[in-house]
Order: sequence, then C-alpha cells, then structure tokens
Amino acid sequence: MRILVAEDERDLNRIITKRLEKAGYSVDSCFDGEEALDFLDAGEYDGVILDIMMPRRDGLSVVAAMRERKDHTPVLFLTARDTVEDKVTGLDAGAEDYLVKPFAFDELLARIRVMTRKRAGHSTNVLTAADLTLDAGRHTVTRGGKSIDLSAKEFAILEYMLMNKGLVLSREKIENHIWNFDYAGGSNVIDVYIRYLRKKIDDGEQTKLIHTIRGKGYVLKEEF
Repeated sequence: MRILVAEDERDLNRIITKRLEKAGYSVDSCFDGEEALDFLDAGEYDGVILDIMMPRRDGLSVVAAMRERKDHTPVLFLTARDTVEDKVTGLDAGAEDYLVKPFAFDELLARIRVMTRKRAGHSTNVLTAADLTLDAGRHTVTRGGKSIDLSAKEFAILEYMLMNKGLVLSREKIENHIWNFDYAGGSNVIDVYIRYLRKKIDDGEQTKLIHTIRGKGYVLKEEF
C-alpha cells in the first residue's frame, strides 16, 4: 500500500519513511502542507501521516482542504501536543487517528493497519479468499494451511487485491497504490508480478483466485 508522510522534521521524516518502506509500504514524503496537497493532487494514497505543525500550511488545514474536495483518504496526525482538547481538535478536523511524539514505531505501524483496513471495510488484519489467508500484522500468507513465501511487492499487491476482493483493478490502479513517484519501472511490471503471484498462489490448485479481465485488469475472486 502507498502512504504519504508529511513531516517537517527532516530526520524524523527520513526515519518514518525508511521504517515504512522496510515494513513493505510504498512511501512518498514531503516537508510542508502545501507540498502534501500537491502530492495528494497527483497520486492515490491508502493513508496519510501528517504532522500538525508544519510550515506554509499546517496539518489541520491540509485535512480541511482534503475533506472539502471530497478526498476521504484516512489521515493519522503526528503531534507533540497531548491534551484532550488537542486530540479532539485533530479528530474533529477529519483525521482518523492521532499519535503523540515520541512514539513507538510498532504502534505507528499498528495504527496504519487499523486505519487502512477500516477504509476497506475490514475489521481485522486477516484477509481471506477461499483457503488463502493473509495476515497483515504477522506479514504471513498461507493457502490450505501451507506457508507461501512472497517478496515485499508480491505481498503488497496480494494484500491490495484481497482488500478489494471481487473488484476489477486496472494495471494503473494497482501500480498507483504499490509504487511511489520515484518508481521508473517498465509498463508490464504489474503483469510480471501477477504472473509471480499466480505461480505461488494458484499453481496446482483446483480453485484459481487471480483472474485476468481482458482489456480491464485483474480481479481476485473465489469463483469465476
């Protein structure tokens, strides 16, 4: 999944970005509120991490602008302020969650999982289709009880497809949610990764889960 990090403390921004990338997320980062809105105009994100106190435009006004233009991407605020009033202000502004600095990165990752799965209509970290199970918290995949080893990108694509089970996803939409703006791969990269996933997920199985919809993209569904 793809996350935008807007934090003006450059060292913290860099650390958050690296930790999220290590956890398998695709990340774009910026250092002020105006940049954040520019990134949101240009790309699709599964979640946004916003520092409240930023130059040019603060996090509260960024969220207000997002919601005004009907952008419902979930937002987690980062702030050094920890009063009840500050938390209420942030949540009332339209954010889904609020994390006080300094924070543990395991907690940040857990909160990201919660807000992204809620957006997709899921109540747990475990996603399933037939006998395929993906646990986003443990970062594991099994089919029929057998463990499947996936690369970070394979895992991210499979998670995105499971979160949108039954929906046809174009190559462009998958790419926009899995890679950041620094990506410069080939036009057939999605096809290549889908082929890898099919080999690991569907080969030898009677029920195929990953299907091609000619001219439109791919869909993960239990019946076809």
